[in-house]
Amino acid sequence: MKTVRLGVIGCGVIGSRDLLDAKACEGIEVVAAADLRVERRQWAAAQGIPRVYEDGRDLLDRDPEVEAVIIAYPASTRTAMALRAFARGKHVLTEKPVAMNAREVRTLISARGQLTAACFSARYRFGASARKAAELLNSGVLGRVRRIHVRALLPGAPCSDRVPPPWRESFCMNAGGILTNWGCYDLDYVLGVTGWRFRPELVLAGTWPCISEFHCHVAPESDAEAHYAAFILGADGAVLTIERGEFMPTAQELAWQVIGSAGSLSLHMLDTDDRRIVLHRASAKSGVTSEPVWEGKDPAPSGNPAVIADFADAVRERRPPATGLEQALVIMQITDAVYQSAQTGRAVRIPGSGDTGG
Repeated sequence: MKTVRLGVIGCGVIGSRDLLDAKACEGIEVVAAADLRVERRQWAAAQGIPRVYEDGRDLLDRDPEVEAVIIAYPASTRTAMALRAFARGKHVLTEKPVAMNAREVRTLISARGQLTAACFSARYRFGASARKAAELLNSGVLGRVRRIHVRALLPGAPCSDRVPPPWRESFCMNAGGILTNWGCYDLDYVLGVTGWRFRPELVLAGTWPCISEFHCHVAPESDAEAHYAAFILGADGAVLTIERGEFMPTAQELAWQVIGSAGSLSLHMLDTDDRRIVLHRASAKSGVTSEPVWEGKDPAPSGNPAVIADFADAVRERRPPATGLEQALVIMQITDAVYQSAQTGRAVRIPGSGDTGG
């Protein structure tokens, strides 16, 4: 197996985990890292990384051994760093959200050339449960898909002394709030297991900030949403409804579902011990019958280690990754439309999303 020589740009909370996951991945050698903070550079050096840089641009410009990079800088700087990586002939795996908006994603697609570009939003599609869901949906057992549904509401916890990260609900740092932080996972999961066949055309949405009782969980300068809901009409008449909220004044509610003309599938995206997939079939004789078709806990590796391993395989095999820039563009088009609709109070039409490779 050809070893992929990797650099990690950004060694903060997420980037440090990516670095350790990459080090543990067969067929990857982490040969360089970069971070603006001296303590994070010292940490990377202590992990045995041969070369550590202050500036990610120096890693890209001065280290010819690096053939691929993970970019874990804030979203506001990712596009510029990815474009520089492409210009230096390096493959790119970028944290989520992939960019600040769909325009930036199109710029990345234009600059990528024959290089591999992958996105971490695919992290929930590598386990056995997601593969089983994709297999069932591809089999046509549900008939024609009519509705894809996501509802994920998480109640607010008591206030604590923990200092909230400044990027979590920030348009300038993270391109948005809970939609860019977690909605990209929801969208990647449901659109991915359904084969990326859903083509969004029209979006009507609302967004809401964190409620005053739970302001302790977000930075004082936060200007993005803690809760959003959207109705998305697809090109073939299918509908995607999606809602997610954090720090909510509600009980927890988690549901991912695909409904077709002959049945439906109840899913669970998150890595939990009690996860299962239930197939509901329609019958004139029996009504609706429900059958668990998968239950348990996904075996490792899953999550970010699986995304990193898939990226390395895609580089070696010269094939598309699980989620590439074309798929990320669809997610970002929906994201942009949700924010525009919430701001204007009107439905927003999405231009043709193009070929996502599904």
